[in-house]
Amino acid sequence: MTIHKRALGRTALQVTEIGYGAWGIGADMWKGAQDDESLTALRRYIELGGNFIDTAMGYGDGHSERLVGQVAREHEGVAVATKISPKNMQWPARSGTRAPEAFPGDWVVQCTEASLERLGLPSIDVQQFHVWNDNWLGEGDWQEAVAQLKRDDKIKHFGISINDHQPNNAVKAVEAGVVETVQVIYNVFDQSPQDRLLDACLAHGVGVIVRVALDEGSLTGNITAETTFPDGDWRNNYFGGNRKAELQPRLRAIEQALGISTAQLPETALKFVLSHEAVSTVIVGMRSVRNVERNAALGDGQALSNEQIQQLSAHRWERNWYEPAND
Repeated sequence: MTIHKRALGRTALQVTEIGYGAWGIGADMWKGAQDDESLTALRRYIELGGNFIDTAMGYGDGHSERLVGQVAREHEGVAVATKISPKNMQWPARSGTRAPEAFPGDWVVQCTEASLERLGLPSIDVQQFHVWNDNWLGEGDWQEAVAQLKRDDKIKHFGISINDHQPNNAVKAVEAGVVETVQVIYNVFDQSPQDRLLDACLAHGVGVIVRVALDEGSLTGNITAETTFPDGDWRNNYFGGNRKAELQPRLRAIEQALGISTAQLPETALKFVLSHEAVSTVIVGMRSVRNVERNAALGDGQALSNEQIQQLSAHRWERNWYEPAND
């Protein structure tokens, strides 16, 4: 099996449609990850032809980076993307925050060097800011720091990870040419990147890394009204209040509209995202070999039909479950 590859925007990188999202293996906010299982899953992903792994310094306080680096060093041709946490530790970036508070130049350099040490790699393929505000264009000295890191070959490419459900809050950065990639939430429920961002990325040759394509597990069909999560797992907040029950009729409506079973939901949801020509790769959290094998098989270069895409477009659902639920 070969996972189909796409260009990552105007970078020279060719990345597999299915990327490996390494948040869960950080083993802090997602409970239950075991390092040996995480390493086995990472290695299986690469064995199957996967070549794009996305991590961050904030995933388990660098633990995810260490695991990713351990496996990336064993194989040629694996592209590693990571992210710099904002110095003020505000997720998402608050309105009115200035660039020097979140990403002063010396912080950008310091964090990149620390990530390189944890990864054990000579260079980072894609370095990203973990939050973003378009008002930061032209503010502070972060752009000079990024340029210096490129000159020193500590990073190859630079991008931003856009705040939750704020795809328009990066259009200026894309149009200004200061980023080579954007990472954005895009799924059957949150189709808002289609409004402006994806077209802007296509027009300016910016690679699109999609996260949360399965809506933190909603679109796997595995979460029912009775599902429980371990103590301390952040999904207790995401699916708090009545949200698990609220989700169910939405899923049944999708299944009925497309004539699919619950078991076909994940494949359909991932294919929906990959059917947009602006998308370079979709990063999926895969903490088990079983999930790696199932998801990698979907990176076959085949899009949904126009009819299926139109049917799914009717299931856009505007909400923000990262905000606390009203119990």
